[in-house]
Amino acid sequence: MRWVWIALGAVFLAYPWVLAGPFYERMGALVLLAAISGSAWNLLGGYAGQASVGHAIFYGAGAYLPLLVFTQWGLPPIAGLPAGIAVSVLIALVIGIPTFRLLGHYFTMATVAVAELVRLVVSNWDLLGAAVGLSGPAVSRGWWDLSFRSSIPYYYIFLAVLAVVLLVTWQMERSRMGFYLRAIKAGDRAARSLGVPVRRYKLYALMLSAAFTSVAGSLYALMVGFVDPDSGLGILISIEMLIIAALGGAGTLFGPLLGAVILIPLQNATNSWFGGSGSGATYVIYGGIIMLIARYQPGGLMNAWHALQERRHRRAAAVEPRHAA
Repeated sequence: MRWVWIALGAVFLAYPWVLAGPFYERMGALVLLAAISGSAWNLLGGYAGQASVGHAIFYGAGAYLPLLVFTQWGLPPIAGLPAGIAVSVLIALVIGIPTFRLLGHYFTMATVAVAELVRLVVSNWDLLGAAVGLSGPAVSRGWWDLSFRSSIPYYYIFLAVLAVVLLVTWQMERSRMGFYLRAIKAGDRAARSLGVPVRRYKLYALMLSAAFTSVAGSLYALMVGFVDPDSGLGILISIEMLIIAALGGAGTLFGPLLGAVILIPLQNATNSWFGGSGSGATYVIYGGIIMLIARYQPGGLMNAWHALQERRHRRAAAVEPRHAA
């Protein structure tokens, strides 16, 4: 595992200098941002098996708070990042306590309903810019505004945050919480029979996932300098997190990173091929990916790779006795 970390770190550290240019630099930053949000969703949806389609709430809280502290009090947008985390964790508590009484697709439907309700409220809330949204500093007042012309500084900031998210996830996998979440994913009743406090650990996973999702939203707002209800709270944001984790391998450490490396360039390609935002084509692609994953590889690409490796090992183990004979 140590060599995997070193190799991945070397590749991502060298990326902006190997593929230079504004397009590739911004693409790299977007891939890392998507990997952060996908890894955050993975803590709840991948490890605990709670498929949320309402994570845009936490992403939006993280995106709005930095720009709100700037527009209201003239503070550097980064000052709103801790506030976004606090608000997201509080929202996670308010949402999680009642919705975790629901199971399966009922929980998923509840998260969609809550997310859409929040988006409608924000769309009519003047303090948050209503449908127009909020903007950050037009011109950087200093380094503390984290407003850069080049995408390279954002790339390395996002890379550092992603490293922290992966490290926390890796530690969680090996902790009691990780074992409990995998038991919950296997089945609530079986987990309870083993003495797992199911609802409490679901809530822990949701709070941790909400905190990191909020950080992803804050990083997005810092880079783009603008947020509105669609870009911060749209349902496509939640769906993108889900697909990134599912495509790469939900419940695996590097699955969301692999999913982001595949999905974000594909999304940008459709945008350039079809012009504009390509949102219609994006929905078609997302729907197609969901059907392909559900039909052929529900475990995602990382699980497919692990299964292939196990087959090779079994074949090699079966061949060794023949050669010995």
